[in-house]
Amino acid sequence: MKSFLPSELETKNIYGLLSGSIGPRPIAFVSSVDKNGKPNLSPYSFFNVFSAKPPILIFSPVRRVRDNSIKHTLENAMEYKEVVINVVNWDMVQQVSLSSTEYDQGINEFEKAGFTMLESDLVKPPRVKESPVQYECKVNEIISLGEEGGAGNLVIAEVMKIHIREDLLDEGLHIDQHKIDLVSRMGGNWYSRANEGMFEVEKPIHKTGIGVDQLPKSVRLSTILTGNDLGKLGNIEGLPDRTEIQKFISENHLEHFIEESTDERIHVIAQEYIEKNELEKALNILLAKQ
Repeated sequence: MKSFLPSELETKNIYGLLSGSIGPRPIAFVSSVDKNGKPNLSPYSFFNVFSAKPPILIFSPVRRVRDNSIKHTLENAMEYKEVVINVVNWDMVQQVSLSSTEYDQGINEFEKAGFTMLESDLVKPPRVKESPVQYECKVNEIISLGEEGGAGNLVIAEVMKIHIREDLLDEGLHIDQHKIDLVSRMGGNWYSRANEGMFEVEKPIHKTGIGVDQLPKSVRLSTILTGNDLGKLGNIEGLPDRTEIQKFISENHLEHFIEESTDERIHVIAQEYIEKNELEKALNILLAKQ
């Protein structure tokens, strides 16, 4: 493993290491207006949600490394205190990338990238019609993180109104994660598309799992089971008792298999159950020899 002190590296290398290892990062496609009311549109991947009440989004326009200048979005946010943060999905990602071209001040990126301006209800900057979700925001505060090239500026934006494409929502106001088809930034020229590799991880907030430390030693030290496998097993609320285990083995006619198989073979079969989220079955077979 190579180790570095930031002071040993050029700013461009620090940026590359950070953006290449911290991701995928959501994209804030920010529309703003200048003092003359002319719109500006630019994407930022130093972005996330930080509060629900009040609803707060924060994005960070970074000072340009090459000449230490600041971006038009930041100038506009400082001056006008309003922005719209538009969400980016697969259908618009190429146009979003095009809009990041450093056009001169006053050039309309909506037109350059082929997007449609949609009038906002509460703020002056227009929304991006093609975006599946649009947040009208007021700028509460801007925090400068430095004065040199590469320094970020935290734009703390409070959501005033939310616009969501109707077909994305169910009756409970849950957004269909497949339909929204979000994209995010990786390092360099790389992006990530959520629909190409989404998977669910059950959150342990509705129950108290036993934890990996409560699994038998033979399971914890398995050469077959992965950390992810153990994490799933540790999220169950209790281990099966001997009666449950024997019932499972008998009903599935696994007596001879358990007796004749090595621990490695048993763990391979258990892993197949884990991959299907049949965790009780996995534990029954893992604990059969205990």
